[in-house]
Amino acid sequence: MPELTDSTLQTVMEVVKRVGEIAELAPDQDFYDAGLTSLASLTLLLELEDSFNVTIADEQFIACRTANDLTKMIEGLK
Repeated sequence: MPELTDSTLQTVMEVVKRVGEIAELAPDQDFYDAGLTSLASLTLLLELEDSFNVTIADEQFIACRTANDLTKMIEGLK
């Protein structure tokens, strides 16, 4: 399993909060429960791909519901 890096997690958290217009979010909190909409999730996917210069398969993205999950997935793609 890829090791999480603080900088990757911090960036993921910032992008999720900005795109989802979420004021407070814990790394292990479900961002859909925190207010991210399905429409905003497409923007989130595109911004994460741009931020980390990776291509994220839809299936991988859909399986991730927390910033920790996204960070682990992105670290595995680098």
